[in-house]
Amino acid sequence: MATTTETSQIELSTMSPPQNSIDHNNKPSSSRAEADDTIVLTAQASQHPDNDSTIATPAPDGGYGWVIVASCSLITFSFTGFTGCWGILQAHLLETSMKEVQPSTIVFVGSLASSACVAVGLISVRLNRLLGARTGAMIGILLLGLAQIFSGFATSNIGALFAASGAISGLGMSFLYTICNSIPTQYFTTKLGTANGLIKLGGGIGATVLALASEAMIQSVGLAWTFRIIGFMTLATGLPAAALLRDRTKPRNVPFVELSMFRNLAYTCVFIGAALSTFTLFVPPFFLPLMARSVGLSSGVGAGLVAGYNACNAFGRFASGPTCDRIGANNTFVIGTLISAASMLAIWPLSSNLTLLATFAVLNGIANGSFFVTMPTVVARMFGPARAAVAMSQAITGWTVGYLLGPPIAGYLIQATHAEAKVGLDPYRPAIFYAGGTAAASAVFVMVARFATEKKVLKKI
Repeated sequence: MATTTETSQIELSTMSPPQNSIDHNNKPSSSRAEADDTIVLTAQASQHPDNDSTIATPAPDGGYGWVIVASCSLITFSFTGFTGCWGILQAHLLETSMKEVQPSTIVFVGSLASSACVAVGLISVRLNRLLGARTGAMIGILLLGLAQIFSGFATSNIGALFAASGAISGLGMSFLYTICNSIPTQYFTTKLGTANGLIKLGGGIGATVLALASEAMIQSVGLAWTFRIIGFMTLATGLPAAALLRDRTKPRNVPFVELSMFRNLAYTCVFIGAALSTFTLFVPPFFLPLMARSVGLSSGVGAGLVAGYNACNAFGRFASGPTCDRIGANNTFVIGTLISAASMLAIWPLSSNLTLLATFAVLNGIANGSFFVTMPTVVARMFGPARAAVAMSQAITGWTVGYLLGPPIAGYLIQATHAEAKVGLDPYRPAIFYAGGTAAASAVFVMVARFATEKKVLKKI
């Protein structure tokens, strides 16, 4: 019976090629592709030679999938929240226990965690497939939570801080990020954008809450205990959420890498565009507190700006999910990258007062939040659920250099202008234009990917 079903699905796939496979010589009808989306994605999994135990039935688009979404959202709250409040933590480190350390060095701690998260993405995919999503997530939560607790004992030791808040937390994040991007594809197809949006919404809320909470905790119990409390919160909320994760299928013999995917022009352009975006994503939240103080605003206002940025980031993550399902993931990706570049080049250089800084934080926060939903959705719909994890892990591995060097490059530019000794926004403009120019280059590659997939401007894709 199973053999008959698989044969029927393959025949249907042959009659109607997958909507999101890029084949310039044989483009399918949009209406037929959308109607048969679940069947086509199932057929893709059955046809792939490297997968001998894939999804044999269409994804349920609901059911226990919503438990998976809730669990992943809570896990994302923890690791994205820590990244989102790093700008506030680093500002207080520079004011107190690490006054002699250059800002660019402290920034490197946060960027090391982000880059480690994506650098070992391919390895995390392999380990998570061997261990299962539940065990992999528990390992990730333990690494992240313990690293945050240990960081509380390293606030005066830059080397230990690099190890704890940088390398170990980054490794934990890698397990969690891989799982939260891949496991929804086992449960969702037509509602994948919405599912991804809700998961990433948890991260945006986490970044917003921890930005406000970390400032309050620092004022109340000090920097060291703030790190420890965040770590205990990660363990208390993350471990129960990880225990609820459950793989719907157990794929085997999945290739470690699939370099043949780069023959697809759209995938290659998305890979490059996303890699460029990562140079800029964390520049605003990392440096908004410093810039706010430079234009005469208090540390509390700076923390509020970061919290507002993260709140808008959360909204962008949530809103972009249903938008992907409604107008197409590729179209949403283009819109987000254009808004990000425009806000950095047209608004941020002029933001010498609270009103303009807040306007920039709103627009750029929404645009950058959408990146984390639209990019995985674009890749998942390109290759189907059976190959989504490998395609995504390859893509996020390309983020390593941007995550590692993006904020520090901005830090070196700020350091070169001696911004810490000056008042006003002028010393920060080289860093701002670096981030804006890189964001604009990213938008160009994303647009090329979109039009390589479909040349009609108003087509849902």
